[in-house]
Amino acid sequence: MSMQRIALASRPKGWPTADNFRLEQGEIPSPGPGRFVARTIWLSLDPYMRGRMDDGPSYAKPVEIGGTMEGGTVSEVVESNHPDYKPGDIVVGRMGWATHGVSDGEGMRKVDPSIAPISTALGVLGMPGQTAYVGLNRILEGKSGETICVSAASGAVGAVVTQLAKIKGMTVVGVAGGADKCAYVVEELGADACIDHRSVEDGKQMAEKMAQAAPGGFDCYFENVAGKTLLGVLPNMKPFGRIAICGMISLYSGNTMGDQNQLPLLWRTLLVKKLRAQGFIVSDHMDLMKPFLAEVGPLVKSGRVKFRETVTDGLENAPEAFLGLLRGENFGKQLVRVGADPS
Repeated sequence: MSMQRIALASRPKGWPTADNFRLEQGEIPSPGPGRFVARTIWLSLDPYMRGRMDDGPSYAKPVEIGGTMEGGTVSEVVESNHPDYKPGDIVVGRMGWATHGVSDGEGMRKVDPSIAPISTALGVLGMPGQTAYVGLNRILEGKSGETICVSAASGAVGAVVTQLAKIKGMTVVGVAGGADKCAYVVEELGADACIDHRSVEDGKQMAEKMAQAAPGGFDCYFENVAGKTLLGVLPNMKPFGRIAICGMISLYSGNTMGDQNQLPLLWRTLLVKKLRAQGFIVSDHMDLMKPFLAEVGPLVKSGRVKFRETVTDGLENAPEAFLGLLRGENFGKQLVRVGADPS
């Protein structure tokens, strides 16, 4: 019996490449006292992982060279010395890019397959969904009658923000990459409008399209991308508007804006429009896990909140799937099917 893992072979300079990853094979570990071994069924791929590949200051430790790539997983317990976990239990946690992992139970929770497919514990009912819930409710304090712009609106986080905002009674303008994604955001997720960022050249054009979609401006902005989308939003923010800074995927692998320094415009707009902008990391808001699952779980089960997944088969294909995610090639939540479904 053997296991596989994807290790960080080198730190990228700019955009990552396949050479930054290395597939390794070894023995399946044995659990010590109070621990269990689980085999990975689903691996989550998320934009934040790009930051873990660098060694600069951040909110979390970087992956060490030679270390297993960081990532959330849905797994099946196969051997256990832990009193709370038995073989056959389905758990969600952070076992990384590997076919097997060992845990003492910290940071793990059991998954109820009766609510939704177990893969959703990494998407709409997992970290991305909870991130959307926290950003919309705690950071933005979104209210009925307000207007919100959601960047990356077809993605794992943005799609949930879009739907929960509509359920609240908000007007939603999404931004996504491509006509198909924009059609999905409007026709399936219920947004009032969606702007294809690939159809605009710069922030000025984006601002014009946003003004057409929301003539009264935005009370809230859920930020996932930065770049020209941010440049388009800022002139259209209402006074005393709120910005939740969740991510900036367009800038993760270097400056894609050339000599367009966004900071002066951002700083001035925050001042003159008296805006509130707050960055947040979902791990600081775990007190909302139970309310999130209690509210969104039934919505997913009933089909009122929809989700979409892009699935790549095989752990060995995780690096290329991750690179595609950074290029915006996925549609919805990006997953890797690592192992067979539970019997």
